[in-house]
Amino acid sequence: MPSPLLSVNNLSVNFGGLKALSHVSLTVEPGELIGIIGPNGAGKTTFFNSLTGLCKPTAGQIIFADRDLTNKSACFISRQGVARTFQNIRLFKSLTVLDNLITACHQNIRYSFFDGIFKTRTYKREEQAALETAQAMLEIVGLSEQTHELAVSLPYGDQRKLEIARALVTKPKLLLLDEPAAGMNPAETQELLSLIQYLRAEFGITILLIEHDMNLVMNLCERIFVLDYGVLIAEGSTEEIRSNEQVIQAYLGADV
Repeated sequence: MPSPLLSVNNLSVNFGGLKALSHVSLTVEPGELIGIIGPNGAGKTTFFNSLTGLCKPTAGQIIFADRDLTNKSACFISRQGVARTFQNIRLFKSLTVLDNLITACHQNIRYSFFDGIFKTRTYKREEQAALETAQAMLEIVGLSEQTHELAVSLPYGDQRKLEIARALVTKPKLLLLDEPAAGMNPAETQELLSLIQYLRAEFGITILLIEHDMNLVMNLCERIFVLDYGVLIAEGSTEEIRSNEQVIQAYLGADV
């Protein structure tokens, strides 16, 4: 049997006496689109931070594409093919839409310091390839007409698209989306759903999605993991999660 793309084994994260994650274990197969849900403070973003090197696990192991990523740097993890967006948008707001993407493309650019100083043929070829990659991605996400606008001037929904596009130009195998629909109106959310479905089909990437919009999660994801107080309390299909008593209690309370 082929190995899972991602294996998380007994992952724990403590902040002093606070257990943000406690012995979380899960696997993700190549090409899956998986939702991660749970009440506020359940440890969802901490889980993403651990996967991407922004938070060091207290215990446990993270295996991605047969490589041990536990306690590796964010830069190293990104180069292995893991990209993410953030709950609070983190664009380079003083740069243009195009420059936001070209900056991300430089992770995969291959030319030397010498090439950069003397603007060699290799430098020009690599920079042109980065420009073409960025322009193509802006076309895909529907931002080609805003190429030269500053990122800060974009409407909120377009800033979300730009952040997803910036993650995608790094050519990830695994894309982590942290509440991509947060702050969006219903029309923007529906557009986002269609975009994620298209990107998954077009690029064949695996997607993990943190989201509070249950309508989006239930219509988009094939499997769902549920965290509550840092513990993985349930996993399964949308129908299994929808009817799981432990999940209902975590969201609504036992009395309800």
